[in-house]
Amino acid sequence: MELYPAIDLRGGRVVRLEQGDFARERDYGTDPLTVAQQFADDGAVWLHIVDLDAAKGDGNNRAVVQHIARSLGQRMRVQTGGGVRSVDDAQQLVDAGVARVVMGSAAVRDPQLVDAVAQIVDVAVGLDHRNGEVATDGWLRGSTLTLSTAVTQYPAAAAFVITDISRDGMLAGPDVEGLRHIATLSSTPIIASGGVAALTDLRQLRDVRSLAGVIVGKALYEGRFTTREALKALQA
Repeated sequence: MELYPAIDLRGGRVVRLEQGDFARERDYGTDPLTVAQQFADDGAVWLHIVDLDAAKGDGNNRAVVQHIARSLGQRMRVQTGGGVRSVDDAQQLVDAGVARVVMGSAAVRDPQLVDAVAQIVDVAVGLDHRNGEVATDGWLRGSTLTLSTAVTQYPAAAAFVITDISRDGMLAGPDVEGLRHIATLSSTPIIASGGVAALTDLRQLRDVRSLAGVIVGKALYEGRFTTREALKALQA
């Protein structure tokens, strides 16, 4: 199982939100490239970047994403999402050195857009949900689309990133059984996101053999465990 250490960007800063709430932000006061380099030094081969400003439609951090991707391109692959709403948006990220884009709101509104973007770069469809309902627009709106239906609708997707909004940034533990169920509904690789607080959480996710990866953010920043410890837990 792959580890995806996460960097959430807002105004060029490394931050974390609680349950996707922009009013509940914690600023970690660290240079994004320095954080990414440390993840790479510790052995991570993937990096998950979320551009919160782009997701909200309030500017973007693509220059920062490009700086990270080009600086670390020989050492780790960058997966990034937030505000990818067109083929042109995706092409800009490809040109910046990104290996995979995450499409959320735009994919929910227009599934065929995923097919078009997948012609130029691998696409992970980001399915952020509250109680099984997929949310859009930076988690600000519901969509009426259910998670169980969504994972059957994107044949061109290279992966699904499934985020439980109620758990994201809360260190409350992942919904292991919910993920186990969703993984039975799709043959597309599934990456879990939200709630990881301890190495035991990673081991539980590792044992769900149908999961391909896990995104970890706050637990790393809060020192619950190190990147090296996380990698070891997922390899056992």
